[in-house]
Amino acid sequence: MRQLALGIRLRDEATFATFVVGANAEPVAAVRAGAAPSIWLWGPSGSGKSHLLQAACAAVGAPAAYLSLEPDDALPAEALAGFERAGLVCIDAVDAIAGDTRWERALFALYNACTDLGTRMIFAARAAPRTPAWALDDWRSRAAASVVYQLRDLDEAGRIEALRRRAERRGIELPAETVDYLMRRQARDLRSLLALLDALDQASLAAQRRLTVPFIRAALERIEGTRS
Repeated sequence: MRQLALGIRLRDEATFATFVVGANAEPVAAVRAGAAPSIWLWGPSGSGKSHLLQAACAAVGAPAAYLSLEPDDALPAEALAGFERAGLVCIDAVDAIAGDTRWERALFALYNACTDLGTRMIFAARAAPRTPAWALDDWRSRAAASVVYQLRDLDEAGRIEALRRRAERRGIELPAETVDYLMRRQARDLRSLLALLDALDQASLAAQRRLTVPFIRAALERIEGTRS
């Protein structure tokens, strides 16, 4: 797989094999199958939208494009031109530009070009395609023409499994009592848990210590101390 150059690198761990499916079997199967010319995934932050888009890019045999429209990624609308020649175009946080006519025209043009060439597209957003405050009716109609799937948050068992998988990939020993402590004492949304695991991994490497409950308690106190 080759990713088209955009300054946005795919995360190595964002593959279908590492995705915890939970209640999302249907949308995951649809993304993997690649049968629909355009798919729209929507769900809350941390539900796995970015992971699935990047996994789809990693799985294709032809060049693929992953673009995030989050403001922090600072891509100009002109950056969309030409990507219809990719084997797959995945656009993340597409609702972040709702109401910006310049961006919506660029999306409309890209969608039409992809349709003409038979290039598949996958969009991800926090809401269904008709919900954002689009400025252009033409783009609204194109967005709504996608096959739509809602991504559900993982339940507690799913979040624990995702935490264990991340730890295993990093070679981290994560005893059951450590997992229990993290789930009881910290923010329980998946994104926060994975970010916390990454921070604790760095702390354990620096201290040459295992991730025991006493070590995590002390590390969290230090982390909280640096924030105050």
